[in-house]
Amino acid sequence: MPIEFDITLDVKDLYRFNLYQAYAGFQGIFSIVVAAAVCVLAVVSRGKVEPMYTAVYAGFCVMFLLYLPAALYLRSKASLARSEVLRAPLHFTVDENGFTVSQAEARAELPWKQIYKMVATKSNVLVYSSRINAYVIPRGQLGENYGPLAELANARLEKFRVKMK
Repeated sequence: MPIEFDITLDVKDLYRFNLYQAYAGFQGIFSIVVAAAVCVLAVVSRGKVEPMYTAVYAGFCVMFLLYLPAALYLRSKASLARSEVLRAPLHFTVDENGFTVSQAEARAELPWKQIYKMVATKSNVLVYSSRINAYVIPRGQLGENYGPLAELANARLEKFRVKMK
């Protein structure tokens, strides 16, 4: 039995996807470690070095911790404002053959064998067609379809390609 649902993306959905993309890999973890180290350095160096150095360390700490999330939010907001395709509702049909996504007259099919991976985060289900391109499905809009979708994904994809419970 096919699973059908409609989703409409908003800024927070795109923002959460971009945050996941930025922080889920090695580069994101490394940036958090560097930010923490610089913050500790700013605190430890206070009073032991010239105040200018402490200010520079604190500035880098703030830059590492706040700049990327702020930039990702602004990028998400701009992407949604620029693209009618992202703002319009998408209709998903998921069955034994894969995903079918339609919007107005346009239609795209993504067979299970072409899915790079599927990941469920706290707020989104991400269906990757490549390492960086994904359909973002907000879990709140997915509703009771999440369970059947997770079962189907776990049955149709190799274990290393699916992270859904």
